[in-house]
Amino acid sequence: MIVSYLFCALILFIGVLLETSILSNIMFLPAIPDIVLICTMYFSIYNGRTQGETMGFMSGLVLDFLGGAPFGFNSLIRTVLGYFTGYLKKMINLKSVFVTMLFGCIATLAKALMVYLVSLFYPNFVNSYNVFSLVFLVELILNSLLTPVIFKLLDCFSNFIIIDKNQRI
Repeated sequence: MIVSYLFCALILFIGVLLETSILSNIMFLPAIPDIVLICTMYFSIYNGRTQGETMGFMSGLVLDFLGGAPFGFNSLIRTVLGYFTGYLKKMINLKSVFVTMLFGCIATLAKALMVYLVSLFYPNFVNSYNVFSLVFLVELILNSLLTPVIFKLLDCFSNFIIIDKNQRI
């Protein structure tokens, strides 16, 4: 179990570095795909709510340190999304590409809704998404298209990631 948590934390740290250092500097992309969110969803679907919220909190904390968001903002959003994604353990068939694409789309929409709700309380500190903008549309498409790819990539490391191999979907 500890090996799973450490390996997942390493993957999320690499994802955070990839998002904040490489993808954020590519000028022709109007939006950055949320690789860390997709990885957190994978961990919480296969290992449940506890690991989902733990990995969501840890990745959000690192994103808060490296990014420009207010401290705790990403941690809150990713913890909640990781927890509620963990409810889908054993309920979703991740073999279908369409289902995983739909799952990435729904998670991105849920993230945008949560950002909007937090921005209602802190309008001076948080910039919410404009769901009718090109930036949000590009992020939605990128996350939807990358979700099956990242899930298949993480399947290669399932021996180190998944805690209970008998509950594999």
